[in-house]
Amino acid sequence: MMASSSSSSGHRKYDVFLSFRGEDTRKIFVGHLYRALQQKAINTFIDSEELSKGNKISELLTAIEDLRISIAATSTWCLQELVKILDCMDTKKQIVVPIFYEVDPSHLRKINGKFAEAFAKHGENPNLDKEELKSWRSALTATADLSGWDSSKYEDDGKLIEEIVENTLKKLIHTSSN
Repeated sequence: MMASSSSSSGHRKYDVFLSFRGEDTRKIFVGHLYRALQQKAINTFIDSEELSKGNKISELLTAIEDLRISIAATSTWCLQELVKILDCMDTKKQIVVPIFYEVDPSHLRKINGKFAEAFAKHGENPNLDKEELKSWRSALTATADLSGWDSSKYEDDGKLIEEIVENTLKKLIHTSSN
């Protein structure tokens, strides 16, 4: 349904990019969110489903560019994706909706908690470009300043997913009419 809308670069295959990492969220929360989006005919790109094994991260980053909405869960695992998503928000006016799933947004702003641990570990890697590390840090703090969904405000994931899907559908309809 939604994928039939066109963009300046041609026909879109997907409307939404679902950026998540980590087995803890992927099997339960992300799986339910992905299915709920699909049930509303929102064509959703999720890397575990859409990229075959062995494909490079650059292919994933290229796929992000042609989407209208990115739903990004905060995670220490998907920092390259997050940088690209925020770049598309700035350059292509892509809508970005962060989900703070079992993450306190203030931990992103201040880079503390598990994010501080991850950055310390990344900082020890001699092969990691320091500018890339800096861009990841900036992406996390910028994401914390975006209006998003905080799972701690919901009694159950079902209600959270329902609201995310309805909000996403409204945003897609709005962007289609412009």
